[in-house]
Amino acid sequence: MSQRLTSGEFTENLLETALAHARLSPADRGLGHELVCGVVRWQATLDCLIARKTTPGREPRPALKNLLRLGLYQIFWLDRIPPHAAVHETVELAKRSGYGAQAGFINAVLRGYLRETGAIRKILADMKISQPALGWSHPEWLVDQWQKQFGDEHTRSLLEWNNTPPKTYARVNTLKTDAAKLVARWREEEVEYDFFTRDWTGENVAFELKSHPPLGSLPSFRDGWFYIQDPSTLLAVRELNPQPGEIILDACAAPGGKTTLMAQGMNHTGKIIAGDLDENRLKLVQENCARLGITIVETVLPAILQQQPPIFDRILLDAPCSNTGVMRRRVDLRWRISPEEISRLKRTQLDLLERVATKLKPGGVLVYSTCSLEPAENSGVVKDFLHAHKNFQLETERQLLPFADGVDGAYVARLKLST
Repeated sequence: MSQRLTSGEFTENLLETALAHARLSPADRGLGHELVCGVVRWQATLDCLIARKTTPGREPRPALKNLLRLGLYQIFWLDRIPPHAAVHETVELAKRSGYGAQAGFINAVLRGYLRETGAIRKILADMKISQPALGWSHPEWLVDQWQKQFGDEHTRSLLEWNNTPPKTYARVNTLKTDAAKLVARWREEEVEYDFFTRDWTGENVAFELKSHPPLGSLPSFRDGWFYIQDPSTLLAVRELNPQPGEIILDACAAPGGKTTLMAQGMNHTGKIIAGDLDENRLKLVQENCARLGITIVETVLPAILQQQPPIFDRILLDAPCSNTGVMRRRVDLRWRISPEEISRLKRTQLDLLERVATKLKPGGVLVYSTCSLEPAENSGVVKDFLHAHKNFQLETERQLLPFADGVDGAYVARLKLST
């Protein structure tokens, strides 16, 4: 489950909606996606370049600044667009957007940078070492925090990871097919893939999709033969270890990736109660279950969930968090997050953990997970919970790190309630 840190849609959601209604070729659609996500990711570095050519105290208006960002991103971050073409197209876009009076200024700034390309590329490379927050376009407070936690080298690897477009991964739905049949069908559908295996994923479960037609157009997708899911999310379900016939609570279930994986582990026998704060997001769980052919899941809102007695054999709390482990997927997250938000989220996470713990049967298993890299939201929450609840024991605890594990960041702790 992901938590919106501030009001408003995330950039990638807005972009997906806009592109869905745009009459663009696949190549132009891909370029549009690259430009928007790239500019948002590298915003701080781009703004540093703009400031070098701008009179102090006379910062360009937001729309004009966006045009300059677009032009500079194409010059210094994209190889497939000739620099002079990037300048020309940016100037023409300014004119079409009602900024004809500023077209000369945009042209002068961008052409000035064309003459300095070599020197600027060296400056940008040096900044990644001397000023990593600015060089990699991240909030300085967050980079400082990661340097203390991971060290300089791992932090630079993490910053680079966050600025790299995410890969697409799929998980086979064994309730409908198996890996051999799925990949045979993919070959017919012109899907290029690689098997993806880690110690927590199992064999022939996860795949990296190298290239493919639009997913919604694939018969194998529409028939529910696979689910799009980063391999990091499989760890929480493995630690939960759901068994056939059990009654399980997925407390923050939307959009349903872990929920449906639980159903696979249970061999589609037993019952899963899937809760979420947002009724619209619960509909995503219902839609995904329907596509994957899963009928043992019942979706409920939290108010109904509070009425449940302690009937659950196992509980998964995939808590709302800062999402810092999936920052490369949430391109504008870095500009929304704050230290205060992490403190607020920790209080929410602990409150949720204490609430769901009252629903667990004696001897039951409770798994707490996040997609955060921040100790305050992870081991810090678990430590505070265990301090107040001596009848729970910590059985396992693991943090997945992008620079170490090659997947999104994730934290998983398995707790056991005494009998």
